[in-house]
Amino acid sequence: MPYSTNLTDAEWEFLSPLLSQILPLKKKTRPPNWTQREILNGIFYQLKNGCNWADLPKDLPPYSTVYWHYKQWRSQGVLEELMRVLHSQVRMQVKKNRSGLH
Repeated sequence: MPYSTNLTDAEWEFLSPLLSQILPLKKKTRPPNWTQREILNGIFYQLKNGCNWADLPKDLPPYSTVYWHYKQWRSQGVLEELMRVLHSQVRMQVKKNRSGLH
């Protein structure tokens, strides 16, 4: 079921390479059950709606998986770095300098 917080195909095409660059390398022991896109959709749903993690809709990945990734990415600075890169790119699009000074 699509939610307003779900990433569109265009948004995912833009975010996917950034996420690949920012995420720390992880030893892969087995194929993941959920894609990074699905996990981000779960994180965005919770952040927008402010619900308890356990109240995520059942068609999203399990709340324990979404919350685990959120905690890992937050503690590793992934979300902050992603926001920094996106902010920098938006500033370049509107032709402002990167420092924010006029």
